[in-house]
Amino acid sequence: MNEFTNETIDTTTLPKFEEVKLTPLHPSYLNVVWLNLAIVFGIIAIAAGAVFYLAEEVQPYWIPVTIVYVVILLLTILISFINFRNRGFAFRAHDVIYRSGAIAITTAIIPYNRAQHVAMHEGWLSRRLGLAEVEIFTAGGDKSDIKIPGLEKEHAENIKQLLMGKILKQDTDE
Repeated sequence: MNEFTNETIDTTTLPKFEEVKLTPLHPSYLNVVWLNLAIVFGIIAIAAGAVFYLAEEVQPYWIPVTIVYVVILLLTILISFINFRNRGFAFRAHDVIYRSGAIAITTAIIPYNRAQHVAMHEGWLSRRLGLAEVEIFTAGGDKSDIKIPGLEKEHAENIKQLLMGKILKQDTDE
């Protein structure tokens, strides 16, 4: 019979995921981000313009509302750009790493043996730019654990094949 051991692990000697060089998203993905912002802020501007045009009682407030709108727009652009710059991914021998965030940085690490399903998506603008998004699902949820947007379509297909191979291999090993 094997004797039970429970040795202490020196956590200072563990590999540091922060030292992994992450691959940035494709630069064209920033155009997708800008278009989404333009649509949202365009709709808000049109709605606000209609309200100021049709409702005389709010017309004296158009200057402060415009200033607040511009400040929020500029902050959103800045945060979106920082978020884009901070996003990155890496595929290692045993896991995938994805980092994102502007104000708070989130790093997700999923071991391949936890991956259950992989999906690839293309939005209409992403498709026109030759980009795709890979989603990695693990057990226990109905939404993906990692979404890696802004990948060249061929690269996304290669990643999907890699992950599907890892998932199939673990299924046959069990």
